[in-house]
Amino acid sequence: IMQDPNADTEWNDVLRAKGILPPKEVTLDEDTVVQMVEQTVKKWSANEGSHQKNIEDMTLDELDELEDEEDERVLQNYRKQRMAEYVAKQQKAVYGSVREISAVDYVQEVNKAGEGVWVVLHLYKSGIPLCALINQFLVRLAQKFPATKFLKSVSDTCIPNYPDKNLPTMFIYCEGEMKGQLVGPLVFGGMNLTIDELEWVLSEKGGAVKTELEEDPRKKKEIKDMMTMAIRGGFHDAEDSDEDCN
Repeated sequence: IMQDPNADTEWNDVLRAKGILPPKEVTLDEDTVVQMVEQTVKKWSANEGSHQKNIEDMTLDELDELEDEEDERVLQNYRKQRMAEYVAKQQKAVYGSVREISAVDYVQEVNKAGEGVWVVLHLYKSGIPLCALINQFLVRLAQKFPATKFLKSVSDTCIPNYPDKNLPTMFIYCEGEMKGQLVGPLVFGGMNLTIDELEWVLSEKGGAVKTELEEDPRKKKEIKDMMTMAIRGGFHDAEDSDEDCN
C-alpha cells in the first residue's frame, strides 16, 4: 500500500530529512492569509517611508538624492498652497472699481452687501478739492483691494441736507454694521493727505483693507514736519543774531 507523502508520520519525516520527499505542504486558513497580507503591506509601507533604507546607513550620494526629493516635495506643497491662496483671492476679487450710488441704492449696496464684505462709502460734492483727491485715491485703492466694495455718492443726493462742512465723509460698513466713520477735512489731514495714509486709516477702521504697510505713514510726516520746523527755527535764530550784531 502506497503511503500518503503528506501524512504526518515518523517515516515521512525521515524521508523529508533525507530529501527524498518534498517539504510538507502547508494549508493556510483565511485568517493566516489575511495576516500575511497585512504584514507584507506594513513591511513595504515602512520601507517606502524610510526610502528603503535607514538614513544613518545611507551614503553621501543617497543623502543628496533624498534631500533633492524632500526639496521637491516641499516646493510642490508650497506651490499647492500658493495656488489655493490665489484661487481664494480671485474668488473674493469681485469689485475692483468705485461705483456711484444714490439714496435708493443705499440699503442694497451697503447694508445688504453680503457676508464678510467690507464697504467703504465716500460722501462727496463736486467743487471740493479734498473730495476730488480722495476719489482719485479710492480708484487706486479699489484696484489694489478688489475684495472691498468701494462706493461714492454725492452727499445731499444720498443724505438730504447733509452739511458741506462735514465733507468729505467716509462710512465703513461690514455685514450691515457701521465699523467706522471719518467726518470732515481735518480728520483726513486736509490736502496733505497721501494715498498711503488713507490706506492705513481704512485698515485701522476694523480692517476694511488688508494693508501691507508696516507702520502709520503719518508718523514719518510728523517727524519730517518737526525737522523742518527745527531747521526753520534755527534759521530765524541765526537771522536774529545777525541783526543783534549789527
